[in-house]
Amino acid sequence: MQQASEFGIEDARRVLGDVFAPWVQDLNLSIEQFDIAAPAVGDADWQPGAILRMPFSERLCRNGGIVCGQALMAFADTAMVLANLAANKGYRPMTTVDQTTHFMRAVTASDVLADARVVRLGRTMSFGRVTLSSATDNKPVAMVSSAFAMLPG
Repeated sequence: MQQASEFGIEDARRVLGDVFAPWVQDLNLSIEQFDIAAPAVGDADWQPGAILRMPFSERLCRNGGIVCGQALMAFADTAMVLANLAANKGYRPMTTVDQTTHFMRAVTASDVLADARVVRLGRTMSFGRVTLSSATDNKPVAMVSSAFAMLPG
């Protein structure tokens, strides 16, 4: 059995490829950054999490070439699962309890980045936030807050 402290970005990438439903895998998400431990130079605002990328695809667009909200919400939910892996320092079964999405502007013809952070991790619940941004101009597209139940496993 692998020690929890050894869980890293390659393990997270394996979970991304093995655990999620095929249609989520079809989004072709990639993990760009996986933050399991605070930086050596103390940052009081540091939170465990991950940064993921969803590549642009016409298949994710509605009329007018706008990336649809459903794809953005699924992306944010998936990114938050990865952030929970970082906070838990390993895989733990979980399920989404609540997700609130505030769309701020449309995103067209651009990859989307998700910066997912665990704000509070408890024994049975996790609370987090995701900022979705256009990779073209790095401007926010949506803000998402979520709660997850940690399941026995």
